[in-house]
Amino acid sequence: MKAHDLAQALAGVASGEVTTAEEDAAAFPRLASFGAGAIYVGRFSGQSPWERHADADELLHVLEGKVEITVLAPGGARHVSVAAGSIIVVPRGLWHRQHAQPSVTLLAVTPDTSEISVADDPRQWRSRPCRTAPV
Repeated sequence: MKAHDLAQALAGVASGEVTTAEEDAAAFPRLASFGAGAIYVGRFSGQSPWERHADADELLHVLEGKVEITVLAPGGARHVSVAAGSIIVVPRGLWHRQHAQPSVTLLAVTPDTSEISVADDPRQWRSRPCRTAPV
């Protein structure tokens, strides 16, 4: 067991846009393994690409700022604003993205395997650009 200092983990992490796997890795340092995934802490501004996790739910805890989460649920798109001090659980298998307002710092418990898409509608991912990478 090891305690993790979030302020230390965030030292040197800039709050920029995250559009590539490399930017994601720089913005969200991995703190520890957790189940079939890991715990990350980071910050960003702007809008993230679409992502989904087939193997498990994702937990997001907003530490500073505010973020709007868009989830493509079976009944249509759902938008949820999550402010500092709140958490949200994104169900496994659902495409979702985050829009920081204007920037956000959060702790994420994320499955190791994620699908990422920059398509307008990621549900059509087979005909649009998509990459699979751990996030």
